[in-house]
Formats: sequence, structure tokens, C-alpha cells
Amino acid sequence: QVQLVESGGGLVQAGGSLRLSCAASRSIASINTMGWYRQAPGKQRELVATSISGGGTYYVDSVKGRFTISGDNAKNTVYLQMNSLKPEDTGVYYCAAKVRRYGDWAWGQGTQVTVSS
Repeated sequence: QVQLVESGGGLVQAGGSLRLSCAASRSIASINTMGWYRQAPGKQRELVATSISGGGTYYVDSVKGRFTISGDNAKNTVYLQMNSLKPEDTGVYYCAAKVRRYGDWAWGQGTQVTVSS
């Protein structure tokens, strides 16, 4: 199992940038899939980006070209770099991890991102 702690959320103007961090309690190299989800008020949680060990990355269409998921094995930390932010990017962002390919997702507590117009 793994514990996750997010940080880096905040209030930013449209067009600005934020970098979210997700510190894992174990080596991220030992985790099959790391991901970021978000949940806007009144909406369902949606997948934003994933990174699969030994595989590729995935981004939801609405963030392609603006968001980048990356990891630092030395720090056991995964990042979500968010550029050209839009008001519709507002929501609570959750870090998630699946240690095993077909295992359950483990979740962080979430960090609020608010983009003002």
C-alpha cells in the first residue's frame, strides 16, 4: 500500500501556472501507475493525467499541451505542472496511485486549485 500527500494548490489568474506535488510513502519506481484526478464543484471526479511505470503517459483532451505529469524517483514525488490555466481547471486535485496494475487506487487528501478569470 502507499500513502500520498499533495501540495502546491492555490489561487491563480487565468493564463498562470501552478505545480502540484504528490509525495509518496514508498518508491514511486515500485508503483505501477501514478495519476492525477480532479473534481469540480457539482461534477464527478475525472482523470486528468496518468503515468505508467515502463509505459507512457495519458492526458485528458482538455489539458493536452498544457499539463505535464512527471516524477522524481529520488524524492518519491510525482508532479503535475499546469500551464495556461483556465477557469474550468478549477477544482480539487487528487493524487492517486495503483501499486499493482490491476490493484485498487490509493488516494491523497486533495489540494484545491482555483483559477480566476
